[in-house]
Amino acid sequence: MREIISLNEGWTLRFPKGERAAETVTLPHTWNAVDGMDGNGSYLRTTGVYSRTFKKPVQPLAGGRVYVEVLAAALDATVKVNGTVATTHEGGFSIFRADITDLCRDGDNELTIEVSNEDTPSMYPASADFTFYGGLYRGVNLISVPNAHFDLDYYGGPGIMVTPKPTADGGATFEIKSFVTNPDDSFTVMYSIEDPYGCEVASAVRPSDNTAISIYVPDAELWSMDEPNLYTVVARLQRNNEAFDEIYANVGVRSYTVTPDGGFSINGEATPLRGVSRHQDKLYKGNALTVEDHYQDAQIIKELGANTIRLAHYQHSQDFYDACDELGFAVWAEIPFISVFKSGKDAHTHVMEEMKELIIQNYNHPSILFWGISNEILIGGISQELVDTHHDLQKLCKELDPTRLTTIAHVSHTPTSGPMHRITDVESYNHYFGWYGGKIEQNGPWLDKFHAENPDPVCLGISEYGCEGIINWHSNTPQCKDYSEEYQALYHEYMAQAFEDRPWIWASHVWNMFDFAADARDQGGEPGMNHKGLVTFDRKTRKDSFYLYKAWWSDENFVHICSKRFTDRTEREMEVKVYSNQKSVALYVNGEKAGEQTGEHVFSFRVPLTGEIEVRAVAGDCTDTASFRHVDTPNPSYKLVKTKSKSANWV
Repeated sequence: MREIISLNEGWTLRFPKGERAAETVTLPHTWNAVDGMDGNGSYLRTTGVYSRTFKKPVQPLAGGRVYVEVLAAALDATVKVNGTVATTHEGGFSIFRADITDLCRDGDNELTIEVSNEDTPSMYPASADFTFYGGLYRGVNLISVPNAHFDLDYYGGPGIMVTPKPTADGGATFEIKSFVTNPDDSFTVMYSIEDPYGCEVASAVRPSDNTAISIYVPDAELWSMDEPNLYTVVARLQRNNEAFDEIYANVGVRSYTVTPDGGFSINGEATPLRGVSRHQDKLYKGNALTVEDHYQDAQIIKELGANTIRLAHYQHSQDFYDACDELGFAVWAEIPFISVFKSGKDAHTHVMEEMKELIIQNYNHPSILFWGISNEILIGGISQELVDTHHDLQKLCKELDPTRLTTIAHVSHTPTSGPMHRITDVESYNHYFGWYGGKIEQNGPWLDKFHAENPDPVCLGISEYGCEGIINWHSNTPQCKDYSEEYQALYHEYMAQAFEDRPWIWASHVWNMFDFAADARDQGGEPGMNHKGLVTFDRKTRKDSFYLYKAWWSDENFVHICSKRFTDRTEREMEVKVYSNQKSVALYVNGEKAGEQTGEHVFSFRVPLTGEIEVRAVAGDCTDTASFRHVDTPNPSYKLVKTKSKSANWV
């Protein structure tokens, strides 16, 4: 039977160019956990060599093969066993494997993985507004299987494809195909389908050389963002009633559509997608996140009330996709075809390979509804070769997965007509009116104009929007580029309403859920990071803008007083702003009721400020408190002192 052995312990990391001393590390690991976010723009981009020994596992069944499985190596890797190259891999975000059986010997074997996060002429991403971490940041396994086993060689895939389709009578058909390596006529594949409660509801047997089958399940429990019901499909490779190998996939039964005027619907119910984008890094961990880290991120997004996540700008961990399946998010998954186009055959081959890996490795995840083929690619200009590559990617997506829709994230200055439109099934724009030029109030009219003037309708979404908000900076008169928490909140107040008024916007994704590392940035007085997150990089502080969206999207009763960190005030009368998803909010000042309002989402009170006051907001059974005090002179620690930045708004 299959045995998966973790190799995450006991690695030695050395740097052949001598930038740092050798050290003992545990995976997941990146060598940029500190310098990738310190803001000096010179984080280490080099080759690191990870090495350790292992003993060849003993496979109790006939034959036996041993694979090394690398869950991700950023960005380019060479795997060697006992000094011989087992495989190479370009691309820092996907699973890859190598059969190392014939390279192993009895006793100790040496495994080395050379990893580089340097740029190459063919590999994406070339340039982007985030740190390109280096390292083995998702872990490494040994996989021991019998000679006959479910496939481990095809683009890092799971060896099984399941396509559940709801039927008109309330049931579902499960179209299943598994891929078997080295079978003979004595092998069969047994399928078992378990419902969301763990009960077997169907089974079937197929010969190992023709595994495809369609299995009907009555009274199917549908998967949706509100009810993420998961079925488990188990495939067992058997000979003479003896199991040789076993794999499984968690899948969901759902249907969905997007139309230019109706927006997004799932299982026949109109459901505008409103949510966030996410990067895979965290303070002082870089991108070397644990399973717990990934699930924590998903839980925080669930707390927000979002129903969709755009996973920017690369393939994310299987742990996070699993969390999205379980918690219920509509996921946009994309490849790092971003910002700068690389010309030539090798670059074209690479970007096509990245799309193949993304789809093949993640086909079974019910949360993934959209394949993203590029992001802001016109930053570097347009060419016919670039346009042709997009058509090639679209064709590839449909060949590999005709069941899902494709999408694209246009940079804001992409013309509203031209060759970059109508390549994918649906489209989105990254717009930052009110931050990178323009005013907040331009967002709504631009959406309306695009929607009204396209004679050939386009399903339009907004794939990025946002502004930086740093919890240290505060203002009574918030302005664009003051980086204050208050301006960020005002910006999102407008945007939340704009999307609520336009349900035909098929999806909107805040940029970003969490602050993230961008080492070349020097913005807002805290270099090394992009501060557009609704939550701080360490996940410890939810900004006011987080609670604004919670007021719009969440069913969990709450009330939140804004600007709590803006304690010292010079005014004699202050505004107390409150966010809540309740219909009525009462405000108390020093224990005395100061007012009560009915409304939606945002509540504003004017209260006198003399000395120090304690404010309490009450909405139903929810309360929140804050303290403020009058001071004669402004507290200088609240104001960003601007200096000449070493970076542009976008790097």
